[in-house]
Amino acid sequence: MLKFIIPLLLFIVLAVFLALGLNLHPSEIPSPLIDKVAPEFSAPKLQTPEQKLTPADLKGKVWLFNVWASWCVSCRSEHPILNQLAKTKAAIIVGLNYKDEPEDAKQWLDQLGNPYDVSIMDQDGRIGINYGVYGVPETFVIDKQGVIRYKHTGPVTPEAVQQVFLPWIAKLQAEN
Repeated sequence: MLKFIIPLLLFIVLAVFLALGLNLHPSEIPSPLIDKVAPEFSAPKLQTPEQKLTPADLKGKVWLFNVWASWCVSCRSEHPILNQLAKTKAAIIVGLNYKDEPEDAKQWLDQLGNPYDVSIMDQDGRIGINYGVYGVPETFVIDKQGVIRYKHTGPVTPEAVQQVFLPWIAKLQAEN
């Protein structure tokens, strides 16, 4: 009798763990940086590498920090959505071109459109590491004081724009 109960109990335990796992949302990976000042960087701009951008240059503005790469398939799927979002001028969109070749990145933007007000290069991935990037794409919402308020892991979707990004941006734009 015991030889039937033990496998049954193991099966029930595994089924419970599977059911719990199916209810998780991988795009909602918590970030320890939420409500903390965005990590500092000084990075060359993709289009004009002799010029650098720092978070201090964006103080007083609400901005999205989108981590992308030309080799990233998911980035390609979110790109038209970012192009549409850019047209709204709701917030500045800063691109972090992650572990990519500058010429490949420029060609990609030329072909698919450029939603970024500015894109910076992170060829060695250090900026991404400081921001806790798990993979590309990821997008951060950063307030006027330079504090990270939200992190979205995975491609931006139309639903995320309407239900998450635009409400966050509106709220943060209204703050002093």
